[in-house]
Amino acid sequence: MQRRLVLFGLGLLAAGCASPEPSLYRLLPRPGVQRAGGPGLLELRQVGVPGYLDRPEIVRAGEGPRLRSLPNERWAEPLGDLVGSVLGENLTLRLPGTTVATEGGALRAEGEVVVEVDIQRFEAGEAGRVELVAQVSVRRRAARDRRNTRIVRLDALPASPDTAAMVAAMSEALGGLADTIAGMAVGR
Repeated sequence: MQRRLVLFGLGLLAAGCASPEPSLYRLLPRPGVQRAGGPGLLELRQVGVPGYLDRPEIVRAGEGPRLRSLPNERWAEPLGDLVGSVLGENLTLRLPGTTVATEGGALRAEGEVVVEVDIQRFEAGEAGRVELVAQVSVRRRAARDRRNTRIVRLDALPASPDTAAMVAAMSEALGGLADTIAGMAVGR
């Protein structure tokens, strides 16, 4: 009987030490200014995301060069895939009449306009402000050698210091990136 009580007690102890279920987060599309004159088909290539961010855990900046990963706060899917699909949705909202084909999706298409994005930074900084730095290239397939390339720097201030507010601010910054890309795609 005493052995059963000990085993039962160890079982309760092990159950009490179990990690809590992680919270899952996703980025959400944001509406923006619609731009007429977009291409019929826009091809969004696979978005590049730094390896330190493309992990299950959400990463926040710490002091100086330090980073913190949040073990119980995770992305619902790999961040690179999530950014690509939400950026595609954002572009669809901004370019009425344009079909946006994402390279990470199941459909393959060669667009009249090809967009490439390489994200260099996309996290909450020390002060809590979300920073997005991306290199963007937009080219018309017909004009093979001519590209419009630029570095885009955006930031957004979360409404509070919690992770949900940080992810909402990241969604806002990604919407701002889509605004810039949409303008580049229509030639403005």
